Amino acid sequence: MKFSAVRTFALSLDDVSEAPHHDFASFRVAGKIFVTVPPGEEFIHVFIPEERREEVLELHSAFADKLLWGGKVVGVRIRLADADAALVKQLLREAWAHKAPKRKGA
Repeated sequence: MKFSAVRTFALSLDDVSEAPHHDFASFRVAGKIFVTVPPGEEFIHVFIPEERREEVLELHSAFADKLLWGGKVVGVRIRLADADAALVKQLLREAWAHKAPKRKGA
């Protein structure tokens, strides 16, 4: 999957903006980061809930690794060249939903 497709999909989600985060790019909803992109755009860091992280790491180790922050696993690191595009889009949507403000009646 190419990073341009990730960017297009992420920005298609409601209320998403792209902004710098130190040396990385980031995608945010309501100011909360749900994806970061290291320089080079070979990887994306997706911030999904713990129970989902473990499943992704187990089932998709060919392109998904633990994302560590201060020794704590906080998401998954996806190697885009090897990743399944449909799964990446699903993970982006899950990370977005996890960070997006909860809507009344939802």
